[in-house]
Amino acid sequence: MKEQKKQDAVDESMTLEEAFRQLDGVVERLESREITLEESFKVYQSGMNLLKTCNDKIDRVEKKMLLMDEDGGLREF
Repeated sequence: MKEQKKQDAVDESMTLEEAFRQLDGVVERLESREITLEESFKVYQSGMNLLKTCNDKIDRVEKKMLLMDEDGGLREF
């Protein structure tokens, strides 16, 4: 079980672009006619973990973004 969690873990140091590329690979594998049902569940779960990582990274970036106010100053939103 511990081995499975290690395989399912997503590398948190990967960039958002790398995660999106991996998600593209997941979609391609799921669309393949040569994938077994059992493997498709594993690939799907891996994709969901990647998607969660992407969402977390986007949320962090959004929180760091700044808004410019009327006076030209910057403030976080």
